[in-house]
Amino acid sequence: MSQPSEHTRLEKLLLEAARVFNSTLDYEVLIENVLRLVLTAADCEVALIFRVDHERTDMKIRYMKADVGRVATYRREIGQGVLDWVAQYREPILINDAPNDPRVEHENADRMQVEIRSLISVPLIAKGHMIGVVEAFNKNDGGFTEADLDTLVGLNNQIAVAIDNAHLYRMAQREALEKDLLYEVGKKLSGSLELDELLQVIMHSLKRVVDYDAGGVFLLNPEENEVDSRYAEGYDFAVDPHLQLKVGQGLIGHVARDGQPVIVPDVSKDDRYHNSRPETHSEIVVPMMLDDRIIGVLNLESDHLDSFGKHDLLLIEAFASQAAVSVERARNHTRLLQGKKIEEQLNIAREIQRSFLPIQDPKTTDYDVAGRNVSSGQVGGDYYGFIRIVDGQTGVAIADVSGKGIPAALIMASYRASLIAEIRNNYSIRTICEKVNRLMCESIKPGNFVTAVYGVLDSVNHVLTYANCGHNLPFVLRASGEVVYLREGGPVMGVDPAGIYREQPVYLQVGDVVVWYTDGVTEVFDADGVEFGLERLIEVVREHRDRESTEIEEAIYRTVRRYAGPTHMFDDLTMIVIKRLA
Repeated sequence: MSQPSEHTRLEKLLLEAARVFNSTLDYEVLIENVLRLVLTAADCEVALIFRVDHERTDMKIRYMKADVGRVATYRREIGQGVLDWVAQYREPILINDAPNDPRVEHENADRMQVEIRSLISVPLIAKGHMIGVVEAFNKNDGGFTEADLDTLVGLNNQIAVAIDNAHLYRMAQREALEKDLLYEVGKKLSGSLELDELLQVIMHSLKRVVDYDAGGVFLLNPEENEVDSRYAEGYDFAVDPHLQLKVGQGLIGHVARDGQPVIVPDVSKDDRYHNSRPETHSEIVVPMMLDDRIIGVLNLESDHLDSFGKHDLLLIEAFASQAAVSVERARNHTRLLQGKKIEEQLNIAREIQRSFLPIQDPKTTDYDVAGRNVSSGQVGGDYYGFIRIVDGQTGVAIADVSGKGIPAALIMASYRASLIAEIRNNYSIRTICEKVNRLMCESIKPGNFVTAVYGVLDSVNHVLTYANCGHNLPFVLRASGEVVYLREGGPVMGVDPAGIYREQPVYLQVGDVVVWYTDGVTEVFDADGVEFGLERLIEVVREHRDRESTEIEEAIYRTVRRYAGPTHMFDDLTMIVIKRLA
C-alpha cells in the first residue's frame, strides 16, 4: 500500500509546485518558494539552490533553514564537492553518511552553520541545458530514502523551467529598464550644461541598474597630471575631503592613464587599490573617452566581493560614453561663460567643433573613405563623423545646424551627443533618427533645427543604409556614369517630435563614388550671383572619380574657391567621400 501513497504525495507536490510557480515571475520570490517547497518535499532541515551563471567563475548559493524561514546567500569558488559533481555530470546523489563521505564539503556546512548528516543533490535541467542544482540536507526523521530522491527528481523539471523563465523575465525587465534609463539620461544630459548637475544625474541613474555602495566621477586634470574627484558619494569626506590621485596612482589613476576598464573582484588582492574606504571589497573603474581621449573615469565600489561582472561593465561603459560628451560640453560651456572677450569665446567654440571631428579617416576593407571640414573662420554648425559599430560596419554621419556662432555650436554638440548615445542603444537607423529628433525638439529653442544624414556602411556586403533628415541631397556616382540621389529619410530634426523617418539601402558596386556634403559646398555664388549648385558638384566628381577620396575632396574645394565671387562670404565646407575599390 506504500507505493500508491508515495505516488499520491508526489502528485500533490507537483500540483502544489505548479500552483506556486505559476503565481509569480519575480525571481527572488520564486527562489524563496522553491526552497520552501524543497523543505516540505524532502522533510529536511535545510534546502539549497544554485543557478549556473556562465559569466562568473564562482557560485552564488541561496539556502533556507526550516527553523528560520528566510533566504540567505553566500558565494564560493567552483570546487570538487557534491554540488560541483552534480553540476558537472548531471546525475543526482543521495548520501546518508555525510560525516564520513569525502565528497561532502564541510566548509559549506560552516557557511550555513549546520552540521550535515545526510543530503540529496539533484541537477536542474531545462530544455536540455544544465541550469543549476537543488540540495536537501538532514532528513528530519532518520536518513533520506530513494522515495525522497524520486520526489526531488520528479520536481526537477518544474523547478528548472520556472527558474529559467523567471531568469529570462528578469533579464528582459533589466534590459528594458536599462534602455529606458539610457534614453532618459540622454535627454537630461542633452538639456543641461551645469557640470555638477550632470554628474549627479549620471551617478543617481546608474544606481538604479548597478548595485554599488560608493562611487564617483573623477576628471582628468592634465595640467597638474592629477585625477580630481568632481562628484562622489558613499565616502567619508572627513577622512578624505577631496580625493586627488596622480595619474597612474591607484585603480582610478591606473585607468586614467591606460584608458582600459578594470574589474577587481577583491581589492585586498590588488596592489593598485588606494584604500580611501575600508568597507570596500570589490571595485569597477571605467574610462570616460572622447574621440580616443581620456577625460576622466567612472568609479564604483561595493561592500561585497566580486560584485561587478561583464554585463555591468557594458552598461557602465554606455553611461561613461554619454558622460564624457556631456562633461566636455559642460566644461567648455563653463569656460565660455568665464571668458570676457568675444574672440576668446569664439576660439573656445572653434576648439569644441574641432574636437568633435575625426582625427583620421577610417580604414575600411575594399573602400577609400575620407571626410573633410574646411572652417570659414567663424563658429558654425557643421559636423561629420565616423562611428565604429561592429567589425565590417561603420556609422557615417554629416549634419548642419541652422544659424551660426556659439549657439549653433552648442546645438551641434547636443546633436552629436544624442546621436552617439542612440547609436550605442539601437541598430535601427530609423529608430536612431526618431529618438535623436525627439531629443532635439526637447533641447533646442523653436526656430532652430538640424539637417543631417546618418547611415551605416557594411563593407562586407557592400551596402550603404542611410536616412536623409532634410539634408542637402547626397548622391552616388555609379561606375556606369549614372547618378543616384539619396532622398529617402524624413524631415529636418528639432521641429516636429512626431517626425517619421525611413531608412534605405544602396548597394555599392566597384568604382561607385558616394558624396555627402553641407550647403557650404553648393551654396557658393559667383560675381553675377549664380549658384555653384549640385550639377557642377557632380561634374567635378565625375572628372576626378579615378583619384583617391582625399584628392576628390581637394578638387571640389579648389573648384568651389575659384568659382566664388570676390564678395562671397564663405560658409564651412564639409564633405564625405566614399569610394568602393574592390
